[in-house]
Amino acid sequence: MYRVLRLGLGGMFIFLGVIGLFLPILQGILFLGIGGALLYREIPLLPRTVGRLRVRYPSIDRMAESFKQALPRRF
Repeated sequence: MYRVLRLGLGGMFIFLGVIGLFLPILQGILFLGIGGALLYREIPLLPRTVGRLRVRYPSIDRMAESFKQALPRRF
């Protein structure tokens, strides 16, 4: 049940993200990011792509890691 809900929500956010790339009202990148986070474990292509992006853009990876470490302290 949880997997089906995650797939449905992830697909919905990906769909909204694609629409948001063309409409000025929606934030397409935000919805694509949320959908990608929900579908990360379900689609084998996403972890490989994230790994490649981490190697290609190490400065963004360091910034994301520092944000992840600072997040629990803020909340």
